[in-house]
Amino acid sequence: METFAARPIPAHVPPEMVGDFSLFSSPGMQPTPNGDPQAAAAVVHEGPRIFYSPVNTRDGRGTWVITRAQDQRRVLQDPESFSSHRSIFASALGESWPMIPLELDPPDHGKFRSLLNPLLSPKRVMALESAVRERAVFLIDRIAAAGTSCHVMEDFAFPFAVNIFLRFLGLPDDRLDEFVTWANELLHGDNVQRPAAARTIIAFIDELAAERRKRPVDDFMSFLVQSKIDDRPLTDTEIRGTGVLLFVAGLDTVAAAIGFDLNYLARHPEDQEMLRGDPSRIVLAAEELLRAYPTVQMIRVATKDIDFEGAPIRKGDHVSCATMIANRDPLEFPHPEKIDLTREDNRHTAFAYGPHRCLGSHLARREIVVGLEEWLKRIPPFRIKEGTAPVAFGGHVFGIENLILDWS
Repeated sequence: METFAARPIPAHVPPEMVGDFSLFSSPGMQPTPNGDPQAAAAVVHEGPRIFYSPVNTRDGRGTWVITRAQDQRRVLQDPESFSSHRSIFASALGESWPMIPLELDPPDHGKFRSLLNPLLSPKRVMALESAVRERAVFLIDRIAAAGTSCHVMEDFAFPFAVNIFLRFLGLPDDRLDEFVTWANELLHGDNVQRPAAARTIIAFIDELAAERRKRPVDDFMSFLVQSKIDDRPLTDTEIRGTGVLLFVAGLDTVAAAIGFDLNYLARHPEDQEMLRGDPSRIVLAAEELLRAYPTVQMIRVATKDIDFEGAPIRKGDHVSCATMIANRDPLEFPHPEKIDLTREDNRHTAFAYGPHRCLGSHLARREIVVGLEEWLKRIPPFRIKEGTAPVAFGGHVFGIENLILDWS
């Protein structure tokens, strides 16, 4: 696991506002057999509206933790007070450049968002759906033909999500395992693996950009290298920042969501039966599973001193808006601990909120829904394989591994 250098609690943080909670080290956050880190994070709702966590980022920083969904929305909608630029990826290399548009603030954020929105619009996603479904069917049929159990993450979730990403980049499948390894080491690796993976990914993005400048095709990177912002071409750093975001966002989060969803359904045969009996319910069910099992926390950096609901937030302080905390807020969701696949008016924040709402949310939703539709159509009632235990964990991006399903 990552090792953190101890950082002193800032002098402006009142001792009574320091909380004993971290998305990295609190009970249920370390890799845990049969764990449920999202439920473990909900313990904060027994405490104050906002508190200070001394170690709550991957690099060991303290953050203010916003527990209420309505307060998180206020933070996420206020880029003037809470900046998105914190160089999450570049910091692994001791550098400071933004992933684009995720870590840009207005007005630059709006320019890049307008440039990229059409690539991941609902219309574009509809055009991709046949390819998404075709890939799901291919993988699931291969699993079904091979026997009566499988390792979900290795055999389905990652190959499915990563293939769609590779297709978007215009790349063949032959590097799929390599990409999964890079993403895993970047998001879940230690102090040695993270920088090494970051450098490898940057080199890949830079090489692909150079190749597409020479020989453009109909793909995402060719679009980037030919695009303009303010009547000028994108800089190498802007292309890199955009490419890196697509890589990081496209690989791990959708695969993790599918893993958590199938883990839940394996333990709840009555919900499997309901969805098999009426597949039209899968769209609504997918929203509830996104609420219950989100995987990311959004971090903002205060641009000025501000008193927020009694918390003396000072310029430069980090502020955590964790989706798994907002999505278990009892003031927002009746009985938030109950997973109700028929829940309606589901205002979850699995894809964040405000101007930085996830650019790829339309595609992610379709991948999850199509994955569940085809799995339930082609695999008989399934359960966790006897004698095995999925391992779930918190951290920078929540995840699940060793998920072995059986339908013998």
